[in-house]
Amino acid sequence: MKILEWTDKGIRLLDQVRLPKEEIFILCDTVDKICEAIRSLRIRGAPSLGVASAYAVLLGATKIETTDSVRFLAELKVVADTVMATRPTAVNLFWAANEMLLAAQEASPGGRNAMLAALHDRATTIESDNKDRHIKLSEAGAALVEPGASILHHCNTGPLATHERGSALGVIYTAHMHEKDIHVFVDETRPLLQGARLTCWELDQWGVPYTLITDGMAGHFMRAGKIDMAVVGADRIAANGDTANKIGTYTAAVLAAHHGIPFYVAAPLTTVDFSLASGDGIPIEQRDPAEVRGYGDTVWAPPEAPVANPAFDVTPAELIAGIITEAGVARPDYTESLAAQRDQQTGMGA
Repeated sequence: MKILEWTDKGIRLLDQVRLPKEEIFILCDTVDKICEAIRSLRIRGAPSLGVASAYAVLLGATKIETTDSVRFLAELKVVADTVMATRPTAVNLFWAANEMLLAAQEASPGGRNAMLAALHDRATTIESDNKDRHIKLSEAGAALVEPGASILHHCNTGPLATHERGSALGVIYTAHMHEKDIHVFVDETRPLLQGARLTCWELDQWGVPYTLITDGMAGHFMRAGKIDMAVVGADRIAANGDTANKIGTYTAAVLAAHHGIPFYVAAPLTTVDFSLASGDGIPIEQRDPAEVRGYGDTVWAPPEAPVANPAFDVTPAELIAGIITEAGVARPDYTESLAAQRDQQTGMGA
C-alpha cells in the first residue's frame, strides 16, 4: 500500500477520511495543504506523520526563493514550526521536522541548492529508515505470537498509520505471513472509528481473519477466554515506558491486566521521547466536540451537548508486558531497556 509519496508536483497521499468508501488520492502542493491534511486526519499515525513532516518541510523549502543561506534557514524554520504546530502528541512529527532543519544547517555553507539537495536526501532517508524499522519490529513482535492466537488490536497501526508494513498491525501481518493461524479482534475505536474503517480495510487487503467489535466489548471477550494477547501502537512513549496511544488504549490495558492477558506496545524507537521521564509530560490533543456528537452526516447527540474529546490517553508502563521496537522486545524496567536499545542502535553502547 503506497499511502504517501513525493512527486515533482508535491505530496501525493491517500485520503484516509474517505476510506473505506472511496480510495482517493489527493495532491498537496503547498505547505498549507499538507498541514490541513495532517490536522484533518487525511494522513495520520505517528510514523506516517514523521514521513509526512519530512516531505512537508521539503515542500516548503522548494518555495523559498532567497539564495542567502541565513535567510533561507530562517524561512525554513518558519516552515518547520508551521508543520510542527499541526498536532501535538505524535513525537515522530517533531523528530522528522528537526532532522530536516539539521540537514539544512549542515549543508548551509554550500548555499540554497546544496541545502535543497540535503533536504531531499534527508527526507528520503527518513522514509527508507522508517521502512527498515517497521520490518524489523514486525519480525520481532511476530516471534511473540503463539500459533492459533487471538489478538486484540485498538485503533489503526498498519501501512496507513506507519507508511510501511505497520507497527502493531505489522506484527499481526507478519504472524499471518508465518502461517500462525491467528485471529484479530478489532476494536472499532470511537469516536472516529479508525479500527472499523481503516484496520478492517487493511486486514481485508491482507486476508487476515478478524472480528470487528465495539470498544466496550473487549472485556466480555477477555473474560470468555477469547483473547490471548493485545498489541497496540503508540504516538509517544516516555523514557519510562508510559505510552500515549489512541483514546481507549488505557482501558484495554487495564482490562488485559485484570484478566492476565499480556499487553504489548509496538512502535519504532523514533516514537520514544527520551526527554520525558514519564507520561505525565505527554501533551494530549483535544479535538473537535463534533467528532463525538456524530460521524459524517449522522448526528446522535444534541448539537450543543457538552463534550470532552481527548484524542489520546496514557497507559502506565506497569501495564505493558513488552515494548516491541526495531531493536527487539524491551522489558521492564523500561527506563533501562529502552535506553539500552537506543544506545545499541546509535552505537553508543558498543
